[in-house]
Amino acid sequence: MHDSRANPNEAPACPGPLEIQQHLPTRFKVPRGAVDTHCHVIGLPPEYPFVAGRAYTPPAASARDYLAMLDATGMTYGVLTQVSVHGTDNRLMVETLRAHRQRLRGIAVIPLDCPEREKAALKDAGVVGLRMNVLYGGGGVDFTQIENYGALCRDMGWHLQFLLDARDLPSLAPRLSKLPVPFLVDHIGHFPTSAGIDNEGFQTLVSLVRDGAWVRLSGAYRNTVEGPPYRDTIPFARKVVEAAPNRCVWGSDWPHVANWGVMMGVADLLDLLADWVPDEKLRNRILVDNPQRLFGFPAVT
Repeated sequence: MHDSRANPNEAPACPGPLEIQQHLPTRFKVPRGAVDTHCHVIGLPPEYPFVAGRAYTPPAASARDYLAMLDATGMTYGVLTQVSVHGTDNRLMVETLRAHRQRLRGIAVIPLDCPEREKAALKDAGVVGLRMNVLYGGGGVDFTQIENYGALCRDMGWHLQFLLDARDLPSLAPRLSKLPVPFLVDHIGHFPTSAGIDNEGFQTLVSLVRDGAWVRLSGAYRNTVEGPPYRDTIPFARKVVEAAPNRCVWGSDWPHVANWGVMMGVADLLDLLADWVPDEKLRNRILVDNPQRLFGFPAVT
């Protein structure tokens, strides 16, 4: 993993993933057809510029390292999400998608005035959804345009993903509920477990998921206040799984950007999934059936 950083004084430099060989989890066997639904590839300036006003300055995360991680952890498929530091410049993600069309899908970040030919090119490359991010300097896309992005996704046959703090959901929920496309909330709502499972924002997330939203089981190290092995996240994960077992997916969030705490391996996060979802059949549904349906992967026979 190349760790050169560009202009780190503009934003704090964050570490990369562990410099170890990734490996399979120890607590269960990863099923064939499994999908890691949330990762990033990251380039370096000047070829792939970083946006001003970003929250962190990451090291590079190459397509080669990403694919090696998928292989080592038993993942059949992967979904790349446009990383915030590259803003709406999706080039590196698209290059990676085009080189691995059968294995990968993508979630892009684009402006509303993105030309039709560029949207068509994104779809052709394997983009199946858009992300709206109000955390980590998310590329200049904010929630004032939720309805317009919903309409854009409807026209393209895409879904919509949100990186937000669940404590903001009570005010957003009425608008989200009216979206004309499926939508997903990232990292179990990306808020501290210390806020409590009865927090209004988290309860709103559970209600949205029960009523049709998707949720990503990911980001334990972002939500925890206890640290590894992230046991304080277990009740939250189990609550959303109980609400909609057919609309939960899992993601590693590799290469774990903006994590200044303990750096874990992907296998550690998979092993945590055994606590989040103890039932093997349900866990396999979350790793295989649900994401294949949402992201458009073919079933593996």
